[in-house]
Amino acid sequence: MMKLLLNKQLRLKSLLPMALAKPSTLERIKKAQETCGVIVLTDPDYAGEQIRTRIEKYVPGVKHAYIKRSLAKKNDNIGVENAQVQVIIDALKKAHATETSHKDEYTQEDMVAYGLTLCEEASERRDALGDILGIGYGNTKTFLKRLNKYGIKRQAFEAAILRLEQK
Repeated sequence: MMKLLLNKQLRLKSLLPMALAKPSTLERIKKAQETCGVIVLTDPDYAGEQIRTRIEKYVPGVKHAYIKRSLAKKNDNIGVENAQVQVIIDALKKAHATETSHKDEYTQEDMVAYGLTLCEEASERRDALGDILGIGYGNTKTFLKRLNKYGIKRQAFEAAILRLEQK
């Protein structure tokens, strides 16, 4: 069960890649995972993905939350700190844990069949679908990996496709 504690203002603390180089930072994250669980919410950019990957390798079982780039952008700055509080709350509610014993439910053929690759609007469709499912944006390979890794059920996927088609 996820508990959200919000004061009058939501205060976000950035976790810089340099901080993750310190073993003590990863140890604190690991300890938090053991005691109460961790949701990783990073900036929707390359550096954020690097941080997410490093944390997941060192601390298995963390949950992942994603915010669309467009909702985390202010001028030329992309970061979680630029997102509205409700966007952050919604992302945390959609957080997914990596399934350790997952089978590959989805294939490249699914990506083609649902217009998520090899068509003009594939990138936009993956972006919108990733937002609906709470798995973030990714290129075809990354998106397919997340569908399988987070154990997105076929029924939830198809319901999200229907929502996408209705927009």
